[in-house]
Amino acid sequence: MPVVSKFYGIMIKMFYEEHNPPHFHVEYAEHNAVVNIAELKITRGKLPRRAANLVLDWAELHQQELLADWELCQNDLAPKPIKPLE
Repeated sequence: MPVVSKFYGIMIKMFYEEHNPPHFHVEYAEHNAVVNIAELKITRGKLPRRAANLVLDWAELHQQELLADWELCQNDLAPKPIKPLE
């Protein structure tokens, strides 16, 4: 699963040819979650509040890039890296 971005110990990943709706996977320490890109909300799993807020803020800033990466992965192409939070 390609890593799209990393920041503050948070890793953002996308699977190739994954099921709809468009989403990405988050790993943070022992926590895992799935975030719906269109709705900008966690749909599966759980993150600590601060990590969840960072991920959702980052996703809002990069929503169009995430959707473009989703399309690349659906076509079995590598997603482009997305700038992390600074």
